[in-house]
Amino acid sequence: MDVLIHVFVALHIIGIASLLGGFLTQMKAMGAGTARFVPAMLHGALTMLVTGVALVGLNEADGGHVNNIKIGVKTLILVAILALVYVKRDEETVDKGVFAAVGGLTLANIFIATLWT
Repeated sequence: MDVLIHVFVALHIIGIASLLGGFLTQMKAMGAGTARFVPAMLHGALTMLVTGVALVGLNEADGGHVNNIKIGVKTLILVAILALVYVKRDEETVDKGVFAAVGGLTLANIFIATLWT
């Protein structure tokens, strides 16, 4: 079970890397007002959602304790990110505020995951 959990943790990290990497590659374009949500951002957020749900289930099945409040907050943030990216995914340019919100929420999710004990 531990190997399976570690595989899903790795996939979860790949998802956050895709979401954050997509954001960071568009930072210069955001300054110019031409930023857009790249497919990697949507796919990364979806990967995070699927692997996160799987990780909660696997940890519970393995007898581990999961902080439900922390997971709930992280899930709400991720759903907000997914909603913004999904709705605006086909637009040629995205408003700076919306784009910055996705980046800020992504960073908030990372800090919640690492600092909330």
